[in-house]
Amino acid sequence: MPRKPRIHYPGALYHVMLRGNGGDAIFADRADRTRFLLLLQSGIQRYQHRVHAYCLMDNHVHLAVQVAEIPLSKIIQNLAFRYTQYFNRREQRTGHLFQGRFKALLVDADTYLLELVRYIHLNPLRAGMVNSLQEYPWSSHRAYLDLETTPWLTTDYVLGQLAEDRDKATARYQRFIQDGMSEGHRAEFHRGNREGRLLGSDDFIEQALARAGEDFSSEITIEGIINTVCAAFGLRPSDLSGPGRRQPMARARAIAAWLTWRTPGLQLTRLADRLRRDLTTLSQAAHRIEQKSLDDSALRETLAQLERQARKQVCQA
Repeated sequence: MPRKPRIHYPGALYHVMLRGNGGDAIFADRADRTRFLLLLQSGIQRYQHRVHAYCLMDNHVHLAVQVAEIPLSKIIQNLAFRYTQYFNRREQRTGHLFQGRFKALLVDADTYLLELVRYIHLNPLRAGMVNSLQEYPWSSHRAYLDLETTPWLTTDYVLGQLAEDRDKATARYQRFIQDGMSEGHRAEFHRGNREGRLLGSDDFIEQALARAGEDFSSEITIEGIINTVCAAFGLRPSDLSGPGRRQPMARARAIAAWLTWRTPGLQLTRLADRLRRDLTTLSQAAHRIEQKSLDDSALRETLAQLERQARKQVCQA
């Protein structure tokens, strides 16, 4: 199935991830990182977008970017192209520096921006690169603490959510960061909670898709999910709604719950009613599938295939 185009509208906020091709390093030294930030700054001046946070790691970059009129694709492609030209000349190399299509997640700013900025800034700590975030010079964390000046970085929006007074906001930001230091990898900031390209409430997703001219009404139906899962497990729909609790019925229900949870416009309560199952039980089962899929590539592929099969049912209907 071809990838859907990125959703664009003025004011859209994205978590952008640029990764080195094959996991290779994209920065060799301080000069490379400095050049990347200069190119990031010049892009802001040219395209009038905002960068709320950044973090440069050895082989990847995280950005929180809020666009104006120019689409994100043009902004990031220009940045990646210019930096690749610089890096290839300096290292006397040719070819791609970054992995194929960059990853970008459209994020509900009202709900997730604060947490996204914290997640981006905590990267060096999670990777064990520093003992204190203030030691790391290649993220926007120090600018949020007023330890350095970065005029092109937008900090007022995030700090303004914490307090009107700058000093109070900075102190609260620091406590907010400390409160999150124990958190590990958060899959939602990489995979979203809908379609792998959006993170937000159903209302946010509906509005975002409407702005992009897409229909929020789900391509996948509850019945389509049930039929797809039953076909994969050699079961009948009545098996899933029956009293049986053994494998593979329990696993089939769990995957059906996960597919429902992942699909825009579908509610797990409807599946619970259809299968005559407890909502909490199905929700917990979907969560277990999601957590297991993070470390199980075979399961991820199975889930992706089932999602494609459920969509094919709609196309063939």
